[in-house]
Amino acid sequence: MTDDELIWRIAGGSGDGIDSTSQNFAKALMRSGLNVFTHRHYPSRIRGGHTYVEIRAKDEPVKSRGDNYNFLLALGDSFARNPQEEAYYGNEEIKPLSENLDELREGGVIVYDSGLLDASEIENFDERAEENDWHVYDLDLRGLAKEHGREVMRNTAGVGATAALLDMDLEHIEGLMEDAMSGDVLEANLQILEEAYESVNEDYEHTHDLRAPSGTQDEEQVLVSGSHGIAYGALDEGCRFISGYPMTPWTDVYTIMTQHLPDMGGISEQVEDEIAAASLAIGASHAGAKAMSGSSGGGFALMSEPLGLAEITETPIVLVEAMRAGPSTGMPTKPEQGDLEHVLYTSQGDSNRVVFAPGDPAECYEQTRKAFEIAYEYQIPAIVLYDQKLSGGHQTVPEVHFDEEPNPDIGSVVTEKDLEEAVQEAGRFKRYMYDDEGERGGVSPRSIPGQKGGNFLASGNEHNEVGHISEDPNNRVLQMNRRMSKLDSIREELDENADHQPVYGPEDAEYGILSFGSTKGVIEEAVDQLNDDGHSVKAMNVSDIMPFPKDEVTAFLESVDESLVVEMNASAQFRRHIQGQLGRFGEKLYSLLKYDGNPFEPAEVVSGFESRIGGDADLSQYNVRIESATGD
Repeated sequence: MTDDELIWRIAGGSGDGIDSTSQNFAKALMRSGLNVFTHRHYPSRIRGGHTYVEIRAKDEPVKSRGDNYNFLLALGDSFARNPQEEAYYGNEEIKPLSENLDELREGGVIVYDSGLLDASEIENFDERAEENDWHVYDLDLRGLAKEHGREVMRNTAGVGATAALLDMDLEHIEGLMEDAMSGDVLEANLQILEEAYESVNEDYEHTHDLRAPSGTQDEEQVLVSGSHGIAYGALDEGCRFISGYPMTPWTDVYTIMTQHLPDMGGISEQVEDEIAAASLAIGASHAGAKAMSGSSGGGFALMSEPLGLAEITETPIVLVEAMRAGPSTGMPTKPEQGDLEHVLYTSQGDSNRVVFAPGDPAECYEQTRKAFEIAYEYQIPAIVLYDQKLSGGHQTVPEVHFDEEPNPDIGSVVTEKDLEEAVQEAGRFKRYMYDDEGERGGVSPRSIPGQKGGNFLASGNEHNEVGHISEDPNNRVLQMNRRMSKLDSIREELDENADHQPVYGPEDAEYGILSFGSTKGVIEEAVDQLNDDGHSVKAMNVSDIMPFPKDEVTAFLESVDESLVVEMNASAQFRRHIQGQLGRFGEKLYSLLKYDGNPFEPAEVVSGFESRIGGDADLSQYNVRIESATGD
């Protein structure tokens, strides 16, 4: 087995500290000079139920999960509901070992806690291990932890065993422990770590050849998720108010913002439901603060009415929507991209909003900042659309990427001198002034409550220039045209000042792959594999969902013979969106769809491409589906 990359999977039960343990191990790998990418898989339960975190680390940049993995640390599920084989959900206690074998590569390493797990309970375990050349190490991690501390510290013992088997130094792991712990807890964990490390080196013959890769970084790295990118982007762009109600997976953004806002003079409010959350944020923005809210799935559905209110009152607001598998409650902790059309069109009437779908943590930071800039300059709601994969998965990003100047500016707000002149001229402040000539890009003057002469009516009804309710046909057309014209102005600004549709691969490639959001990284890795195999492929990941970048996508599609559209939903929503904007390309677009609750792996994209465009490939081993082009 080559050791150019480590893909380490730690498996256990929810509530057993799997996530925190994996975070520290990922940081240790990063500090050793490696690039890191993590993937979380967890059930919709507070405690108990099989969960795992996968960490991929190598010297070269890492953009996605790998194809399968090569090292398993199975800790058991100490909160299993019923450790009986005949139980409805099966023997949950053994699942961290039994349910992780199918994806383990040939020649892979297995470390399992014999204090909780018995491999003999798994049918044909020994035969499978021999057939696949797995190197199995059974260690009583539970016993070691109980001897020196508490049972939960078996995670530390497992990390010590991992480090020994991978020939890793303990320096970075110990440093992270010292940063997070103190006193007797620190001493016990260090003792368990070192004893497990020494025991594996002294008492076990290392039959495998997998070792931790070595690497160096040219600049300081940080390990962040898309949630961190969104939160840091909002804070740097001057957001000082957030309101919300917890809902997986949006809660991560809300939690990070809540941790930081008090230190910046900001406010975080947890309210009774998502209707109140969005409404409160709109009120804060109306009063002059940069504000945001957000939710996931059904929670965002409740924000439909406040979103429409922000559109017609032209109150700037940034909302975030973390997609998860639906409909209804669906699979709350699993990724999917099924809310695209919901976010585009929810709320009654014609939509008048901006939607960005960043592809990685760095883009989450950049595009959240851009969402605030656009929302407050053009007085329009802006939505940042992402998913559970991007929300909880971490990857290394150069620290300098987040070292940008803050921007507290609240956008297109009139001064009191402007108000005085406007009132003298018109007799009253025209908050919703017509823009007949299109000179202002659809943007009307905006005042902040408390400004002398700036009072106006903000109504959810259609209104005239000063805000009074009006059903006059001519006024309706003028106001609608002005509001809708903002999208054209925003598109022009984005074309001039943003690069949200990166193209990856040879410029003169024969075939294309189109995607949006979190599939960016996995598709770029697939493009590399396809070109290495002799195909001619490039990819475009679209982040500007609304207003749509017609010119950029048109140029991409005109440059290729055919294009595969890759997305995580069952109904090809992104492909449908492309065809709605650019109908003439329908015969060029084929879909690769996945909606089983797991994100794409590079091999699935490669096989999907080869099965339809590049040749023959067997898709029967994957939970993916090809959908033919219009007219086929």
